[in-house]
Amino acid sequence: MADREDIIEVLNLYGFAMDTRRWDLFDRIFTADCDVDYGPTSSWQDREQFKTDFGTFHELFDATQHVMTNHLVQVDGDTAAAHTYGSWRLIRHAAGDPPVWDGSGYYDDQFVRTPEGWRVAKRTCRVVFWTGNPKVQTPIEDMVFQLDLVALHTEAREERLEFLKVIT
Repeated sequence: MADREDIIEVLNLYGFAMDTRRWDLFDRIFTADCDVDYGPTSSWQDREQFKTDFGTFHELFDATQHVMTNHLVQVDGDTAAAHTYGSWRLIRHAAGDPPVWDGSGYYDDQFVRTPEGWRVAKRTCRVVFWTGNPKVQTPIEDMVFQLDLVALHTEAREERLEFLKVIT
């Protein structure tokens, strides 16, 4: 249970790091060579670039709030799989009315135990639902907003959930 609690702490630290814009905390969340996939146009294989890009993107917002819930964790020695639901609110008053973009989705993570503690080595994040003003997250007013939404049951049927593979 201690490993599970430590992993959940790392998952929750992610939300805190995002909302405080403390990108240095990513060093306590992700491995240096993490493989991070946030969709067709957003992936990284390097924590430093991930931190830089997330920092730049989040400068748009007046405030954010990330909530991590429904933690499922399966530990196997020095590796673990976790599946977490997330919801987030992005606030940018300059985008107009309403000044919010709300989203929800999931994180499907592969963890490794390091000398410093548990770290995410591989993450897949998918948006399941969003509502609000898409201009909130668009830095250029005439940019076309496109977002691929996913359903968790479809991802499971297509065998794209690593956590599900571990527990079944």
